[in-house]
Amino acid sequence: MRYVVTLEEEDGWVIAECPSLPGCVSQGRTREEAIANIRDAIELSLETRAANGIPIPESIEVEVSAARAA
Repeated sequence: MRYVVTLEEEDGWVIAECPSLPGCVSQGRTREEAIANIRDAIELSLETRAANGIPIPESIEVEVSAARAA
């Protein structure tokens, strides 16, 4: 499965979040560390959902073209 992850820098940390899995957030000192940590968090979230009968949200990726500001 593929999930979209957002990254945001804050106070020397990189915050990683998976919007399609509510509460699935992690962090790291570097981008690489944050990505590794959110992968673990996503796997654990999916395992927990499956074990407790919580549905796994369907995730899709769409491409959007944004108009440039003049």
